[in-house]
Amino acid sequence: MTLQEIHRIAQLGEGLKVEFKKKAAFPEKIVREIIALANTEGGYLLIGVDDDGTVSGQRFIEEEVFVMQKAIGQHIQPKLEYQVEIIKLTPKKGIAVFSIPKSTERPHFLMEENRRKAFVRVKDRSIQASKEMWEILKRGKNPKDIVFTYGEKENILMKSLGENGKITLKEFQFLAKLPKFLASKTLVRLVLANVIKIVPQEKEDFYVLKES
Repeated sequence: MTLQEIHRIAQLGEGLKVEFKKKAAFPEKIVREIIALANTEGGYLLIGVDDDGTVSGQRFIEEEVFVMQKAIGQHIQPKLEYQVEIIKLTPKKGIAVFSIPKSTERPHFLMEENRRKAFVRVKDRSIQASKEMWEILKRGKNPKDIVFTYGEKENILMKSLGENGKITLKEFQFLAKLPKFLASKTLVRLVLANVIKIVPQEKEDFYVLKES
């Protein structure tokens, strides 16, 4: 990537595929952004770019890269494939560009005290993924024709979506009088069948009809 390309990306600002960091001060937190990019549409993490898009560079950028590579190796499972390059602004300051593809191994997880968390990108933010999102990421890697029949619970769901525009897992569970696991399984199956779409949220995901 050229310096001109970095300036062009910086001018557009952070978004679904772009995250800026002034420096790798908290690498275990920055790892979450990398996981979210890999789990969603891929993209770039730029170190040495301010939140407002100022390409200020960072001194000893090689050390910043070393710290991030160590954190990626220690905290992300399964192993994440990525590329990194350094673009110099001056002999002492530079920008690190981490290029993260949309991963074929998703979902990737942050390993934290024997717990694992997945993250996804929503606009310019990285948020923790729900169990339903985990399943959609995992099963959506190899899309197959999902065969299902519309039963009572599916009809209840479609009627509610037609009237209200969106629905949460809890709302569907209550309306259809289903145990949580079955409500979850139904929603995941309909997302994979391209009937509905999941909209990840920090507190509770919601589902909407897929645009035809």
